[in-house]
Amino acid sequence: MNFSFVKLVRDEFRGYNATALQKDLLAGITVGAVALPLALAFGIASGADAAAGLVTAILAGLLIGGLSGAPYQISGPTGAMSAVLILLAAKYGLEGIWIVGVIAGILILLVGIFRLGHIVSFIPRPVVTGFTSGIAIIIFVGQLDSLLGVQTPSAENALAKLWNILQFNYVPNWQTMVTGGIVIAAMVLLPKAVTKRVPGSLIGIGLAMLTAYVFQFQEPVIGEIPRTLILENRLTFATFFNAQTVQALPNLLVPALSVAALGGIESLLCGAVCGNATGKKMDSNQELLAQGIGNIVIPFFGGVPATAAIARSSVGVASGGQTRLTSIFHALFLLAAAFLLAPLIGQIPLAALSGVLMVTAVRMNEWHEIRWMFRHRFKSAIAAFLITMVATAYLDLTQAVILGVALSAMLFINQIATINVTLSDVDVEILEARGIRLNGAHEHIRIAYLTGPLFFGAAATLRKATEELGRDPKLIVIFSMRGVPLLDLSGLEFIEEALERQHKHGGKLLLCAVQPAVKKYLDRSHLTREIGEQNFFWSADQAILAASEIQA
Repeated sequence: MNFSFVKLVRDEFRGYNATALQKDLLAGITVGAVALPLALAFGIASGADAAAGLVTAILAGLLIGGLSGAPYQISGPTGAMSAVLILLAAKYGLEGIWIVGVIAGILILLVGIFRLGHIVSFIPRPVVTGFTSGIAIIIFVGQLDSLLGVQTPSAENALAKLWNILQFNYVPNWQTMVTGGIVIAAMVLLPKAVTKRVPGSLIGIGLAMLTAYVFQFQEPVIGEIPRTLILENRLTFATFFNAQTVQALPNLLVPALSVAALGGIESLLCGAVCGNATGKKMDSNQELLAQGIGNIVIPFFGGVPATAAIARSSVGVASGGQTRLTSIFHALFLLAAAFLLAPLIGQIPLAALSGVLMVTAVRMNEWHEIRWMFRHRFKSAIAAFLITMVATAYLDLTQAVILGVALSAMLFINQIATINVTLSDVDVEILEARGIRLNGAHEHIRIAYLTGPLFFGAAATLRKATEELGRDPKLIVIFSMRGVPLLDLSGLEFIEEALERQHKHGGKLLLCAVQPAVKKYLDRSHLTREIGEQNFFWSADQAILAASEIQA
């Protein structure tokens, strides 16, 4: 038994009463109303169907929400995940999506078990923002065919697909454009006073269905929604363990890694956003355990991979949700809708769902973050954002994230590689003003004040800045290292070279104000012994006094 989870739930429900239950119920219904059109739309956008999206939302709400690491997490099919899955569906079919979902669930589960949730936070914010925007482009472009009522040639990526659409070698269907346009207008133009009570997407879909019925539009609709949680098309143990699946596993590992990475990032990011809004911290490792278990189970019911959804979770928080029962009530609302409104849901025009997805794609961009980066002209962050966004739309998530992280790392190294070296002679007047009187000479004492990390990115700068120190045969050099937070092997080599140069010319090397982490690294090497413990000093003043006595 996971005792930390038991404690988490016990603390969450401490003092729970009828008022809190009422808040959870109302928040669950509100979130369910928001989630219904999104679940249907994301099911189709994932390369499956509306029923798969609905089943995913229901099971994720019950299972992942029930085991979540926070009371506010609402999970289900998301736009980001659908952008990855649609490519998988085109290449490997539904079975590929299910198998990838299970493998991704296992990977996420292992990350949670080994308590490695903090690893996800190593991905820089501009990279996360970049692939979120890239995913938004994929979703938006992927829905243009449905909105226009046409079938343009398929393409390997979103940018190529957009180019095909911009060729205008087709005649748009005005009926699909009308129904999709009604939904877009409702979601964008309706005042907040209205959409707070009823989601704009639901109002738009209702108006679109009414218009299509009154004017007898002939356009594609969702079709039959089965009244069951166990879909006919689903993953089975026989399928998962057959020879064909085993043979395809090597090809599915990289996509599974993409889905797992995206699931982990989205879930923890959602927890961070809602945690800031509520003041309740999420147990990230428990959240990953919940996401892993959910994604292992859902494909066996016919659903697609799920993750925490920031928009739905935020609606739950804003609606007054108190505990994880909000997620469970939202799932029960969706379950009731699937059983009671299946015939009506089946008549929703696909173009109407395209409208929902296109508005959602625009809104999922982290506009505040993007404006902030550009307003303050952070060139490195902007570069990482743009490159990751384009790479996501042109390549795939894994390659885009690796590219973005690599670029961010290189830019970061370039920024911190600047090490300042200030060479100084001994200023006797300043020392005397401090009450320090030298006992010997000071003409052959030079101090190098080092500021910044001594690592491979700064080694060349260090050598160039200190090369003149080797010209005086009797020179005593003091490295003041209070401003050096870390060093690596290249930093050790630089100090060793300086020491050898001093010994060669009969001089001496003293070190002062060495940070504990740096001293520990020096101790692990042979340098502390070669320099001599007696040549390490707390301050530059102490080192100057010692150097003066050596010269005397």
